[in-house]
Amino acid sequence: MWLKFIGETLDIFGKVLIALTAIAVHDTVMKEHQLDEAVDKTVRKEHVYGYLGIVLLIIGYMLRQLGEYSS
Repeated sequence: MWLKFIGETLDIFGKVLIALTAIAVHDTVMKEHQLDEAVDKTVRKEHVYGYLGIVLLIIGYMLRQLGEYSS
């Protein structure tokens, strides 16, 4: 039981870390390069989607843990 919990926890941390890295790359590109308005708008949308994805990953993880260990 604990191995499954630890495995799922490490899995979610890895996914969130990858997502944060991708968002950081977008930040760097936006700061270091002159982007036209269309590209800038797209990158900003991707930021929102990236953070939303992280929130959904965490909520999904919490719901799985509650469902698994509350019964």
